[in-house]
Amino acid sequence: MLTSVDPDLIRVLGDPLRLKIVTLLARETLCTTHLVEETGAKQTNLSNHMKVLREAGIVETEPCGRFTYYKLKPEVLAGLSEQFAALAESARTAAENKRACP
Repeated sequence: MLTSVDPDLIRVLGDPLRLKIVTLLARETLCTTHLVEETGAKQTNLSNHMKVLREAGIVETEPCGRFTYYKLKPEVLAGLSEQFAALAESARTAAENKRACP
């Protein structure tokens, strides 16, 4: 059975800065300071985006002294990928289905 793609995850990842953060975290675990340097975002703005990513379950934190490191939860993105793959498969078979106009 086809499941729909999680609209909340799409909304979260639809923000350009959050997508950039996710892309950076896909390469390595980074602290807030690194993310500020890499994105050019102000620290308070970045913290707000990180809160959204944490609440969506996309990233998790790892305290290290006075720093907070962030790492991606690949299983969440893998699940989203599977949902899109299921939609693509459905679209392949749907090309043969055409509803008649009344």
